[in-house]
Amino acid sequence: MSVTGEHDPSALPPEEMQRAQLYALLAHLLARPPGGEFLAALSALDGDASPLGQALSGLAEAARGTDAAAVEEEFNTLFIGVGGGILSPYGSYYLTGFLHEKPLAELRGDMALLGIARADDVKEPEDHIAALAEMMAGLITGAFDAPADLEAQRRFFDRHIASWAGRFFTDLESTPSAAFYRAVGTLGHRYLEVEGKAFDMAA
Repeated sequence: MSVTGEHDPSALPPEEMQRAQLYALLAHLLARPPGGEFLAALSALDGDASPLGQALSGLAEAARGTDAAAVEEEFNTLFIGVGGGILSPYGSYYLTGFLHEKPLAELRGDMALLGIARADDVKEPEDHIAALAEMMAGLITGAFDAPADLEAQRRFFDRHIASWAGRFFTDLESTPSAAFYRAVGTLGHRYLEVEGKAFDMAA
């Protein structure tokens, strides 16, 4: 996604930066397989006793138990494959059973209103889960403009993520071909639950 804003994210409250960092982490992991250095960084994560903290600890354990070559092979099997991977990480597919359908058109309309544009070198449709996580991180930090208020974040979350991404992460957790990415699925699933509850409390 292209960045049009100049807001300094360091001015955000720590809890908002943590939210953005979790979205950015999911975006990175779901856009491309992590290399050796990134896996090493993940292996040092230290969660707490909360469900989300346990998911972070599980991701660290999964990172310690694999290597970059194995994760790349797993990523390709899950998401790319010959003629398509095992899972289709697109909102349109989960909501309609087909790619490039109405949910993608609605997303593009909301992106235009929010000043978000797909980068020229990106070929994936914008309703890819990694792109949506990146957009949420940008809305929080002000990467596309000034930071979006909670109501604007909630509208985007409800319309384009909460409506289907929980099912995607549950599928990722339960797919037999997933090993490292099973931990990614758990992290995504639990983080969406935290975000949904937080938005409800703020309403």
